[in-house]
Order: sequence, then C-alpha cells, then structure tokens
Amino acid sequence: MSQSAVQKPSLKPQTASNAGVKDSDDLKTYFLKIHAPWEVLATYADVLKIKVPFKESDIPHGQDVPLEWLSRPFRLPEKVMRPQPDYFTSPFDKDKIDFFLIKNRDTFFPPSTRNRIVYYILSRCPYYKEDCKETDKKGIKRLLNNGTYTSAFPLHDRNTNEQCESERYHLYKNWARFLCFYKEQPLNLIRKYYGEKIGIYFAWLGFYTEMLFFAAVMGVICFTYGVLSYDDNLTSKEICDPSIGGSIVMCPLCDKKCSYWKLNSTCLSSWQSHLFDNEGTVFFAMFMGIWVTLFLEFWKRRQAQLEYEWDLVDFEEEQQQLQIRPEFETRCTDQRLNQITQVRAPYLPLPKKCGRFCLSSVTVLFWMLLIVACITGVIVYRLAVYAAFASIMKDSPTKKIHLVGSLITPQLATSVTASFINFVIIMILNFFYERVAIWITDMEIPKTHLEYENKLTMKMFLFQFVNYYSSCFYVAFFKGKFVGYPGNYTYMFGKYSRLRNEECDPGGCLIELTTQLVIVMTGKQVCGNIQEALLNWWCSRKARKDQYSRWEQDHDLQNFSQLGLFYEYLEMVIQFGFITLFVASFPLAPLLALCNNILEVRVDAWKFTTQFRRPVAAKAHNIGAWQEILNVVAILSVVTNAFIVSFTSDMIPRLVYLYAYHHGSEATMSGYINNSLSVYDISQIPLLSTPEEGAIPACPACCLRYRDYRYPPGHQRQYSHTMQFWHILAAKLAFIIIMEHVVFVVKFFVAWLIPDVPSEVKARIKRERYLIQEYLHNYEVEKLKIQLSQSFIIEPKPEVCTATDKHGVLSECL
Repeated sequence: MSQSAVQKPSLKPQTASNAGVKDSDDLKTYFLKIHAPWEVLATYADVLKIKVPFKESDIPHGQDVPLEWLSRPFRLPEKVMRPQPDYFTSPFDKDKIDFFLIKNRDTFFPPSTRNRIVYYILSRCPYYKEDCKETDKKGIKRLLNNGTYTSAFPLHDRNTNEQCESERYHLYKNWARFLCFYKEQPLNLIRKYYGEKIGIYFAWLGFYTEMLFFAAVMGVICFTYGVLSYDDNLTSKEICDPSIGGSIVMCPLCDKKCSYWKLNSTCLSSWQSHLFDNEGTVFFAMFMGIWVTLFLEFWKRRQAQLEYEWDLVDFEEEQQQLQIRPEFETRCTDQRLNQITQVRAPYLPLPKKCGRFCLSSVTVLFWMLLIVACITGVIVYRLAVYAAFASIMKDSPTKKIHLVGSLITPQLATSVTASFINFVIIMILNFFYERVAIWITDMEIPKTHLEYENKLTMKMFLFQFVNYYSSCFYVAFFKGKFVGYPGNYTYMFGKYSRLRNEECDPGGCLIELTTQLVIVMTGKQVCGNIQEALLNWWCSRKARKDQYSRWEQDHDLQNFSQLGLFYEYLEMVIQFGFITLFVASFPLAPLLALCNNILEVRVDAWKFTTQFRRPVAAKAHNIGAWQEILNVVAILSVVTNAFIVSFTSDMIPRLVYLYAYHHGSEATMSGYINNSLSVYDISQIPLLSTPEEGAIPACPACCLRYRDYRYPPGHQRQYSHTMQFWHILAAKLAFIIIMEHVVFVVKFFVAWLIPDVPSEVKARIKRERYLIQEYLHNYEVEKLKIQLSQSFIIEPKPEVCTATDKHGVLSECL
C-alpha cells in the first residue's frame, strides 16, 4: 500500500533521485512515497489481530424473496455489491501462515487494511537524531504539527473518468452520481476501499433515509387530511364570518402602540393553522413515537449484521487496548504498570484528570449560558419590535395595502424576523464553539481515539442541542403561557420595563412553532449545502487541468480530517431532533428531511470519490456515542410531542368543548369561538395598556375579548379562572399521561419483540467460532504429525561383531 507524505522544500532529501522521492511539477513540493512489503504487512496484521479468511463460507447468502423482480431496478450488479466472496475469518497469525487462504499476497490484505497498517506504523515511528536522547519524539502527527511535513495521505486509485476495473471507478459510477439516487449503496465496496468506519456511516445514513420514507408518507397523509378538511373547519368559518368574528373586538396585544382589533382580521392565519393543527396531529405525534422506536430497533439489527459481515464482533476490546492516541503517549509523562499487559505505560493521574475535566465542564456550561443569554436577547427583541410593527400596520385594514396587511401581521413579521436573527446567532456561535470544543477536548488528553470522539461528541451535541432547539422550546412551551389578563398583564423585567410578555398569534402558537421550525431546519440544510457547494467549486477551480502524477492530483484534493465524519453525523442527528422533537407542529418535516438526505447521500459519495483525499482507513463496529444520543432524543420526543399537542395546540380545548360544553342535540364546533374568549370591561382597562391613538370601538356593552377562560366582570369571582379552564387543564394532563404511557408501552413491547441481533447472525457467529476451533485443532494436529515425521529418522544399523564369553553367552560389540 502506498502512502504519500509531502515535505517542505527546506527539508528536501539530499538526492532527489533517491528511491521513493519524486520531484513535483511545480518544483517546490517533494513527495515521499512509502510502500509496505509483505513481511511488514504480515507482522503488523499479527500485532493488530486483523481477521483474514481461512475458509470460504458455506452458509447460503439469502433466500429467494417473493416478487424479487420489484426490487430489481434498485439493485446494483453483484460484483459491485459483493466485490469478494464470503469467508469465515480468524485473527491473522504469522506463524500459521499456511492456515489462511492466501491465493495472492498482493491482494490478500484489502486496500483499507493496508493503509491502516502503514499509518499505524507511521504514528509510532521515532524520528529523533542519534545524539538526541528524547524518546517521545515519534509519530507522523507530530511531524505534521511542527511543519516538517505538510500532509500525509493514502493514494487513490486511478481517476474516476478512466473506465478501468478500479474500485474508485466503480464507486463513482454506481454510487457517487446523482442519477443513482434510487439505487442501493455498495456498502461492501465502500468498506473495502475506505474502511469500516466510513462504511458504517453510509450504512446508517442510507438506513435512516429509507426509514424516513415511511414517516414522510404518513406526514403527507396527515397534511392532506388537513387540506381536505379545510372547508369543514367551523372554527375558522366563525372567525371569518363578519357577523361573528367581525363583531368581536379584541384587547390590544401590546401596550400603547397596539390598537383594538377585530377577530376576523386573523381569518387567514386561522385557516393556515388548521392545516397543521387538526385531528391528524394527535395521530401523527403517536405514530412518530412508535416510528422512532422501530427505526432504532431495526438499525440495531442491521448494525449487528454488518458487525458480523465486516469482522467487527470482537472489535471493541481490540480498539481499547491497541489504538492509543500518539498524543496521549507523548503528553503523559507519568507511567505506571498496566495490569493487563504488565508493561509500564503512560497514564494521566487522577488530580490532573479532574482538573482538566472541571475546566472543560465550566467552559461548556459558559457557552450554553451564552446561548441562553442570546435567546433572551431575541425574546427582548420580539417584545420590543412587536409594538413597532403593530404601530406601522395598525391602519392597514383601511388603506390600499389591505391584502398585505392581512398577510403580514405584526405577529408574523415579528416571528419571521426573530427567527432569522436567531438563525444568524446560531451560525455565529457554531463557528466559534467548534474550535473551543476541539481545544478543550485536546486539553483533556483522551487515551484512545474512541474516547476522544465520544468526549467531543457529547460536548458538541449539548451545545448544538441548546443552540438549535432553545428557540423552538421557547415558542412551544413558554410563549403565550405567562401573559396574565387585561389589567394584570405580566412583564418580562417588571412592570416598568414596558416589555409585556408575548401572546400567541391569533391563529395559535402552533403556527408560530411551525414557522420557527421551518426557518431553522430549512435554513440549516440550505446553508450547509451552499457552503459545501462553494467550497467544492473553489477547490476544483484551483486544481490544475493538465495531466500530472497520481500523488500530485491527490495532494490538490481537500484533506479529510479525523473529525470529518463527526460533522456529518452531527448534521444528521440535529436533523433527527427536528423531525422528532417538534414534528407534531409540522408533519411535512420528515418529507423535507427525506429530500435532503437523498441528495446528501450522493453529495457525500461524490465528495469522497472526487473531492477528498483518500482517508486513512479506521475501524468502528457501530456509530459510537451517537447511538445513545439518538436513544435519548427518541425518549424526549415522546414527551415534547405530548406537551405540544396538549399546551401548544388547540386540540384539547376543542375536544373538551365538543364533548362537554357544547349545547345542542348534535355535537359540533359551532359556538366554540365565543366560548373560548373571555370578556373584559373596556372602562377598566389601565392607562398603561390604553392605545395612544384610535377611537374606542363600538362593541356590545363596551366589552373587549381575549383568549382565556375567566369569569366576566360583575361576577363575584371576576377575572379568575372558570371551571372550564380546570377541566381543560385536567384533560391536557390526562392526555400527556395517556399518550406517554401508550407510546412507551408500545416502544418497550416493540423493543422486546425485536431482538437486537438476528437469529441468523447468531447462528453464523456460532458456526464461525466452531469452525475456527475445529480447523485450528486439525491444523495443529497435522503440523505436529509433520514435525514428528521429520524429527524421527531411521538410521542404518552399524556393523557388529559377535563373541562368546567364558560363560558361553553371545554378545554384540561395535
């Protein structure tokens, strides 16, 4: 396997014609090609306990599936899907080299294994001078950090436009082109060329995208139900009716700047809200709770199957013991006896570890509080700007811009601008925190690569969780919940701050949550795709068009860092949170995610095959810490969607009115609007809340209306909550408990019903272990027989003489 290292001109070897050193076309950069011969590969394959084939598998691949012809258009050629036959494998042992199926030494170790071995050696190779006694100067990473070498990378196969039997060409032709978006992914070929870690990522991304199809279909059905029931929405009809909604005058939504307004001015937003806030919302929220369980359980089964097929079943212990980070070995000066290997090894003392952990935790907490402070600033912006928008738009119904004023309400204008400001803040904080997270993770000096990635994953996800979702949590669970009532409004920083807490949009808070979700989720995906497209365009623009060497072409490509997959996972897990935590407010979110992921798979494949240098192959038997994060998000999503349906949606109040408070022989929603609005005496309105301009509206008995369930003026308990309010609150809490228990019971039942490891995989693992023991036993027996036969040599009998002693007994003598 060739590995290329790029050296600075000042460090150019003495003789440019040395074997393995090539001058570049620009005469400024020098390349050192490294090749590992068979002896080196075999030695380190033994050290790393790499599994290699010893017998071709005799277990059938799979059984014929009925109607298999339906899936034929989505399938790839067999030679692409399975570039090599299935084998039973065993850890490589150099002393038992004839035990393994070695047909060709040049191709026995796959490319990913060869470049992993070479990089493993380079990471631990000392480079100090003979007169230097410092033994910690070793590893290619240190040479890269101090600028001795500018880069080190494995070489790609030939160009993707060369129609030859190379693995890279097959990947480009069958995987990286967008026209193949409906085809299955050649996971075995990806694993063979790039390694198991990248293969697991694309397997997970493909499986996630396939499961999104079912969620997207159900979301479209629920949205279609909202569209088809559009004309049957009696609530919106009452709001738009001039005799009902046109005769209801509402209290000002802010102090001084906001005027009185009529309920029918929110006709359009009421219709829009119905598209997402209908009976299908409850069903879809429960469906997504079960869908996420099926997704995680079926992925565990798929992951177990890949673990077996890719020889990763016993990889966890191997990785923990062997793949220690060179940075840990270099920076940890203390040593102690390793209880497992009985060799003195570097370690980080507990006091130092605790100190670094505390500093890291404080840093993460500081940045999370910084996000909360920014969100608070956005809320203050919403409170302050709403009055300005209300002042600008208060006369719109009487002017020629009536249509614009109806479409762009003060609530909508405030919500949209605040969402965009919040999105800009999210992107800025992301830019800075990514660098901070890497710095504090490096400071903790994790021992293994796995530990490093897990620590960085938890830090980044905690930050991203607060950064991306805090604004949605505010709109869903806080906005409009602590408003008070006319004459006793609640203010954010006290009454004299003049920042009155926001009320929900007249169409309901759910439509505002939908707006927030669409802007943040879509904006993140669009910005990410634009950023990748511009970066790839700029890099391809800089690349030379003439023909030059393979290593120079690879050097001009983008470097795929060790954390490259980390950002890919992070992007998808954040998206997963959007489509699960708040999906009750926007059933079309899975459809948007599906469209994005179909494009994401092919864009990532195109980047790997054409835009990135070939990454150093690495092993991974699962998706790491992301699995636990997905499990936590899945559990939390059941709770958030139950609260959204109960407290953000108007579904529960409508059902309580329909079955408990409707007066009439037929249960309909007629009269719901009048029932859901409380009455306030306009003569009691405080001076602070009185509009600066605008005549007192002509309303029946000079009463204003507002959204709440309170007793009217003149009642002995005026402006206190009615019994209907407590009935609705009890119904909301009951719904949360029922929905959570139903979904969780189904989740646990499904998790129990579906085993994490398929029975077929268990049988294969047992058979392979049995065969390893049997074949090794037979191999040792045969080897012992050969050794015995070679050591037992029959020599010819020497000449003898006979004699008779004095007793007459014959004896032999030499």
